[in-house]
Amino acid sequence: MKDKYRYYIQDMAVITFATFIVAVAVFFFMMPNNLAIASIAGLAIVLQKFIPLSVATISLIFNIGLLIIGFIFIGKEFGGKTVYTSIILPIFIGILEKIFPSYNGLTNDSFLDMICYIFVVSIGLSLLFNHNASSGGLDIIVKLLNKYLHIDKGRAMSLAGMLVSLSAIFAYDTKTVVLSVLGTYLNGIILDYFLFGTNIKKKVCILSNKREDIKKFILENMHSGATLYKVVGAYNNTEQEEIVAVVNKREYGMLMQYVRMTDPDAFLTVSTINEIMYKPKC
Repeated sequence: MKDKYRYYIQDMAVITFATFIVAVAVFFFMMPNNLAIASIAGLAIVLQKFIPLSVATISLIFNIGLLIIGFIFIGKEFGGKTVYTSIILPIFIGILEKIFPSYNGLTNDSFLDMICYIFVVSIGLSLLFNHNASSGGLDIIVKLLNKYLHIDKGRAMSLAGMLVSLSAIFAYDTKTVVLSVLGTYLNGIILDYFLFGTNIKKKVCILSNKREDIKKFILENMHSGATLYKVVGAYNNTEQEEIVAVVNKREYGMLMQYVRMTDPDAFLTVSTINEIMYKPKC
């Protein structure tokens, strides 16, 4: 129990730090150049032109609204970590706005700032992903599009991000719109690189004394599948049941986190799969 509590504290500390990194990227690189790059903060930058509120306040209002909609229409699939990051991200941005009220940019070059934003935000988002979290906002919209319009999550994220970028056309000049669209596109490519690619999957082999719990988690919480193998250890000839699951990048984060919390002594091997051929379940 103590190990789980300590792991939870460490997990939330990393998520808090990663969210702060995202806030730093937004405040220091995106906001000074009015770039609307694939995020609720990007949309808030556009709306700030028409609403007399700060980016942090607009982001917080939108995130709370999306959280309420998510709880109503998505329910249990909606993670507590998403709630946490959705709230603290605009709070961090608001704190930075108070500390640096007259900040006008780091490089005085909007293109360089866009590149810096992508690099810094990718670090934060990658840390969040590895701890089965997201920065909220668009992630909620993506889940809604996936659940009710059956749009693939990758395509839904691209669509939502591009619509945010194009919304800059109503508030800013052509250069800002082009940089927002380009930044959204490059951000997607960089994130795919950080998170081992959209089409690449991971094969996870698990030996654990908590195999029933892990198997139940894969089937009921991840809504995924697994294969069971009888294996015999060469050292003591003990027969065990090995769980083998092929997962995408988001499922991989969920599974690894659950196994670490449930059985820190579990033996795992992970390999990369570049191509699979199968008939999806109906």
